[in-house]
Amino acid sequence: MAEVIHNRYDFVVLFDVENGNPNGDPDAGNMPRVDPETGLGLVTDVCLKRKIRNYVEAAKEDEPGYRIYIKENVPLEQSDKEALTYVGIDDIKTAKKKNPDADSLLRDFMCSNFFDIRTFGAVMTTFMKGALNCGQVRGPVQLGFARSIDPIAPQEVTLTRVAITTEEDALKKKTEMGRKFIVPYALYQAEGYISANLARKVTHFSEDDLNLLWQAIINMFENDHSAVRGNMAVRELIVFKHDSELGNAPSYKLFERVHVARKDPHTPPRSYSDYEVQVDTENMPQGVTCERKI
Repeated sequence: MAEVIHNRYDFVVLFDVENGNPNGDPDAGNMPRVDPETGLGLVTDVCLKRKIRNYVEAAKEDEPGYRIYIKENVPLEQSDKEALTYVGIDDIKTAKKKNPDADSLLRDFMCSNFFDIRTFGAVMTTFMKGALNCGQVRGPVQLGFARSIDPIAPQEVTLTRVAITTEEDALKKKTEMGRKFIVPYALYQAEGYISANLARKVTHFSEDDLNLLWQAIINMFENDHSAVRGNMAVRELIVFKHDSELGNAPSYKLFERVHVARKDPHTPPRSYSDYEVQVDTENMPQGVTCERKI
């Protein structure tokens, strides 16, 4: 098994969208998510984790140790029961009485088999129903909401379709109407954290997992193109590496070293080239290094 990570990491991801909807809000008719007070666009951590999971699933194709727990059309209970069978638990309610190590055995099985549990953690309700402490695993990798650099102006686009749904409707009309929301252009910034302490104590997130995570972040939109999302791409992955398990500097001080600004503040941005990205690497905190991976 690959070696567990020993260093804390903080990282910044810059990604953009052109003529697409990066993350629709189902409570607002699937409009792009917006902070109502500032007008800045939002993309949830759940959305970003989904992209990472999808890339790993496509790249590894259920390779042992790299399966995905949170996936479409697979009930969570199905994977949970697999763990119970492996450990030899017939009745989850009496599991701890029969085997005091049931918690750690189940957790280790889930972490060793599922990349996303090893990375992001998980809430496994099947185990929680049996009052097992392993039902909630805190992952070493955490992401915050992405926020656009500038306020966004979502637009509703009306579409026409020549194919009519029913024969009855075809007698009455020649086309059908539809709508979708787009953001003409926006650059988003997301921030993430990797705890070597949790990796060592809980999930055993390894150096190989870390390299796969960087690869997944850089390519998370490359196999996720659709008419709704438009053109999305990761533009920067800026990684701050600490030389210790607990870290050498507060995350916010490192994130403040990343400066993103429009070249012309009077012109609406329409491409990545309209922005200038600078990372202040002068007088870095002792024990912290910075690498721009893309």
